[in-house]
Amino acid sequence: MAFPDKPIAHLLGSNGPVHALTYSASPGTYILTGSADRSIRLYNPQPSTPIHPGGGGSNSFINKKPTTAAAAPPLGEGRLIQTYSAHGYEVLSLCIAASNARFASSGGDRLVFLWDVSTAQTIRRLGGTAQGHSARINCVGFGGTGAGEAGEDESLLVSGSLDASVRVWDLRAGGGGSKPVQVLAEARDSVTSVVVRGAEIVAGSVDGRVRTYDVRMGRCVTDVVGPSVTSLCPTRDGRALLVGSLDSRVRLMDRETGGCLKTYSDPDFRNENLRVQSILGGKDQYVLAADEMTASPAQNGKGRVWAWDVLTGDTKAKIKVPWGPVGSESKKKVVGKDGKEKERSNVISCMAWRDGGFGDQFCVGGTSGVVTVFGYH
Repeated sequence: MAFPDKPIAHLLGSNGPVHALTYSASPGTYILTGSADRSIRLYNPQPSTPIHPGGGGSNSFINKKPTTAAAAPPLGEGRLIQTYSAHGYEVLSLCIAASNARFASSGGDRLVFLWDVSTAQTIRRLGGTAQGHSARINCVGFGGTGAGEAGEDESLLVSGSLDASVRVWDLRAGGGGSKPVQVLAEARDSVTSVVVRGAEIVAGSVDGRVRTYDVRMGRCVTDVVGPSVTSLCPTRDGRALLVGSLDSRVRLMDRETGGCLKTYSDPDFRNENLRVQSILGGKDQYVLAADEMTASPAQNGKGRVWAWDVLTGDTKAKIKVPWGPVGSESKKKVVGKDGKEKERSNVISCMAWRDGGFGDQFCVGGTSGVVTVFGYH
């Protein structure tokens, strides 16, 4: 079957780069986005109206201008259902409960927020005390007995932070969640990704290690990857783990032995400096990885996403992701820390694959603030 590499919709509205994406639980009807503008947005990616260059409805981060060049028909614009606003800093991570009734978010304000989807209000705010995280929270995930399965217990939240710790929060505890029930402090650098499966917590760190904690047995197993770990994604059966790292390689690791089953790379693939995401998709048929380079050195350079066959390692697709709708461009100049203007490029930093529903679909987001949804035409 062909890889679903055709853009089918744009999700607009963010006033800054998008840092986090997740689909709702099966059948994956909706998409949640977390952005540098401190907001979380819920979309239905099914296009409602086409985006016409030069037309109305532009957001404050992109400016649509007419273009005289011949172009493909404009993509539809996904429908914005709800906006969630409570964070005081950028949103860096999202996870949604199997019931679709709640989701959690984390970011630069050192707090984990638990939200009610329907009311758009926070149910709990975890942290904010001396026992909480002391730096930004890079990742968050639901935990508990059978976490991630509809109808099962998701009474825990697990968070990983720049402060080099993983903290476990009990959502059943009183006191508003000001204190974690467990602190895992074995990492020697920033924790970039956490995966929770039943009684196991897997954490990836900039120190180049993947640590697996059995919270029932009180045991920690450390697998050495070497380069800084940027993302983790388990296979559907939980027996292997996809590990993204800052050496321009993506590895599929055997969870029982710690050995490397397969490495995915390409001479043109680059991930050496930025935290970008790698995921599995298509019922574990594909490996997808974002690329910190862009498709061209021109202004508003297109982002790049790579797709490999899990078994053979062959490249299935190399996808170019434009800045946004045809004719769109950044409204603001990008100025670096040195005070000099920088060229604008759409570096893709986050992505999500729809596990349920009809037909393969995934979405990507990054610098431009526009989320592009891919599937089959």
